[in-house]
Amino acid sequence: MKVKIDTKEKFHVITIGEPKITANMTAELQNSLSAYLQNGVKNIILNLSNVESLDLVAAEMLIKVQQSFYEQNASFVVCNLQPAVEEFLDKEQLLETLSATPTESEAWDIVQMEEIERELLDDAEPGFN
Repeated sequence: MKVKIDTKEKFHVITIGEPKITANMTAELQNSLSAYLQNGVKNIILNLSNVESLDLVAAEMLIKVQQSFYEQNASFVVCNLQPAVEEFLDKEQLLETLSATPTESEAWDIVQMEEIERELLDDAEPGFN
């Protein structure tokens, strides 16, 4: 699978270079994304601007990966969904579950806000979080 990785201070932007994400690609993609949870910079922005379609297994995998990131106090935001992908996710009632933004810039903002939120919660009284 072709991907481009751009590392920033607080997050990695991973751009999928394939027009379709299929079920047989999900294990590789899930393992690649989950590996970032072991890094110092855990937050991911997944840019799907090149992805024209994905199947249900791949969509469900993205939801599971996102949940695992949030469970580990890391952000996982998807951006630049193509209209066909957005329609598919909406039809499967997965769009609302996925943290998705129209642009990469907005995804950056969400990651940075979530980082501030986590820092504030860490500073809160013990046992609060």
